[in-house]
Amino acid sequence: LPLPLPGWLRLSAPRPSAAAGRQQERQRDGAAPKPTSVNYHFTRQCNYKCGFCFHTAKTSFVLPLEEAKRGLAMLKEAGMEKINFSGGEPFLQDRGEFVGKLVQFCKQDLMLPSVSIVSNGSMIREQWFKKYGEYLDILAISCDSFDEEVNVLIGRGQGKKNHVEKLHKLRQWCRDYAVAFKINSVINRFNIEEDMNEQIKALNPVRWKVFQCLLIEGENCGEDALREVDKFLISDDDFEQFLNRHKDVSCLVPESNQKVKLKLTLHSFMRFLNCTNGRKEPSKSILDVGVEEAIQFSGFDEKMFLKRGGKYVWSKADMKLDW
Repeated sequence: LPLPLPGWLRLSAPRPSAAAGRQQERQRDGAAPKPTSVNYHFTRQCNYKCGFCFHTAKTSFVLPLEEAKRGLAMLKEAGMEKINFSGGEPFLQDRGEFVGKLVQFCKQDLMLPSVSIVSNGSMIREQWFKKYGEYLDILAISCDSFDEEVNVLIGRGQGKKNHVEKLHKLRQWCRDYAVAFKINSVINRFNIEEDMNEQIKALNPVRWKVFQCLLIEGENCGEDALREVDKFLISDDDFEQFLNRHKDVSCLVPESNQKVKLKLTLHSFMRFLNCTNGRKEPSKSILDVGVEEAIQFSGFDEKMFLKRGGKYVWSKADMKLDW
């Protein structure tokens, strides 16, 4: 059945962008893009308040588990090889049971090569690894600073809980339960001068994704925004200087704003979000119209995705890691 939408999403189908127009032409020629790697933001709720966040809590809606599974099965049928669960904070829903069941379904039933999660880490417990760790390929933890005062300034803090201490605990659990460990960092005005070389090398993640602050209208800038990103913004030159300072970190993977916009993003109603124009333009839900029709409006360019290194060794079975 068609899903009810909150007011901010009650839009007519967006007019196709130039990229979407090219996709429709390719589909008419029998070459629709495949959703090889999908970022599924199944919740907008979060227990942190990072000032630069571009997926803020405008709704508490989470798709029922069986409907989420149905959509994931449709994506697998259309060619999905990797699924990344994100938010919001994915471990908020049912204390991590919801995302755990989705992870198990994707690995055990759909047999996807790669299943990953991006989390702030604050709500993950060792018991979760005992139950679901075998089904998870990669756990990415967001950490923007190794100075706890800076984390608090950014909004990545919860009272007396120490974000950096939890990061190290999660690193050990990933070793114990054979889950590849990854770190995501957003470089901004508060951490731009920080030298993270020693800390990252000591943690030894499989990948260290380094992002620049991204402006998304209606999310962290503009009239309807719940965040004000202005005080966090840095220049392209600032970002390059940070990258140069850490160029000897072998696991460093810079993620430019342009590359982020090229990602295939699915939100809580299973609508693809086209971010190529600096705002989120939702497609129709794949549950209503199918993957091939919905992906026309996603802004996803499969060739560019592959050219920019979107596909890498993402199954822990192929990583041959020393846990």
